Amino acid sequence: MAVDLLLGLQWGDEGKGKIVDVLTKNYDIIARFQGGPNAGHTLEFDGIKHVLHTIPSGIFHENAINLVGNGVVIDPVIFKKELDNLEKFNIDIPKKLFISRKAHLILPTHRLLDAASEASKGKAKIGSTLKGIGPTYMDKTGRNGIRVGDTEMPNWKEKYRNLADKHEAMIAFYNVDIQYNLKELENEFFKAIDVLKKLTFIDSEEFLEQAQRNGKTILAEGAQGSLLDIDFGTYPYVTSSNTTAAGACTGLGIAPNKIKEVYGIFKAYTTRVGSGPFPTELFDEDGATMGRVGNEFGATTGRPRRCGWLDLVALKYAVQVNGVTQLMMMKGDVLSGFKTLKVCTAYKYKGETITHLPYNIEEQNVTPIYTDMAGWKEDLTKMTSDSELPKALNDYIAFLEKELEVPIKIVSVGPDRKQTIHR
Repeated sequence: MAVDLLLGLQWGDEGKGKIVDVLTKNYDIIARFQGGPNAGHTLEFDGIKHVLHTIPSGIFHENAINLVGNGVVIDPVIFKKELDNLEKFNIDIPKKLFISRKAHLILPTHRLLDAASEASKGKAKIGSTLKGIGPTYMDKTGRNGIRVGDTEMPNWKEKYRNLADKHEAMIAFYNVDIQYNLKELENEFFKAIDVLKKLTFIDSEEFLEQAQRNGKTILAEGAQGSLLDIDFGTYPYVTSSNTTAAGACTGLGIAPNKIKEVYGIFKAYTTRVGSGPFPTELFDEDGATMGRVGNEFGATTGRPRRCGWLDLVALKYAVQVNGVTQLMMMKGDVLSGFKTLKVCTAYKYKGETITHLPYNIEEQNVTPIYTDMAGWKEDLTKMTSDSELPKALNDYIAFLEKELEVPIKIVSVGPDRKQTIHR
């Protein structure tokens, strides 16, 4: 059986959690393949809003196994809080939630290192969520990391101590004022590890291989967005993992030829959290309206998101790099009421007009070139079928499909799982 893949095509926050929740009924296994607890996957149904950070977004469905893959970095403390929040829903967690032994652990000192590093950068800071994710991936590639499977070994606390001591020396090197009580943080950490060890640890690449042989359907779930990819994003204002389709192969141990559908999710406009270039960013009332109506605040950090018009140059790039086969457009309802919509279809770059994403899209190099389109006034949130959508929205969708050369199969018209129109 093939594996389908779902990922974000912008700077994250596209609404991946909702779509995974909508699609889970079609899959036996939902497998998260990269990233850490800086992710905030928001699901809304039955009048309740849920925010998941590490646990895959299929956890509320009885039929699905949820797997945290080897490409994910896990903060046991945050993971425990997620589990605590799920207690009231009577989910059989040990039966439904598996963790790869090869997933790396975020230590308390990773978070402190993150804060020290960011503080040392001053105005050049990259906008880290300070969750310790970057330092954890650095230890992973530096071959110093501690993995979930290590906690099953008798000497794992000795390994922990050695790494934590090394981190404290690095924190001191940054020479910034970081106040902390490591003993207190460690007590919380080790209690969370004890909770984590009650779950099912597996060799996930073998588990997924056998699942495919047995005809099980698998959906790989990504975090963040393609423009935050460590290789293909707007470096250095990126995350520390491969958020693009290739990351699903390395983050789960799935061969490239096993991937079939690639679902790409994007907003009808563009947002970004933290620092970094953003060619179509708006600083006027239109941008403020998008943020207000779209409730554009980070699900994990609460930080307000920067808002702007849809950037088709960047979106085409993400479609290309990921090999997207189907598109899902989120938050179409947020654009209701705009008389005119603008879509960036090209850049003025160093004196010439280009339609591809260049090496550097900093403000001094790039000026967006817009195509104007008619907006719509209708409230979309109660609409349930394609035929109800206003003509201007259908024209907008048709324009995007023509430019991107990929069909838009889902249009989201609200945060609830029921506010989803299949085309």
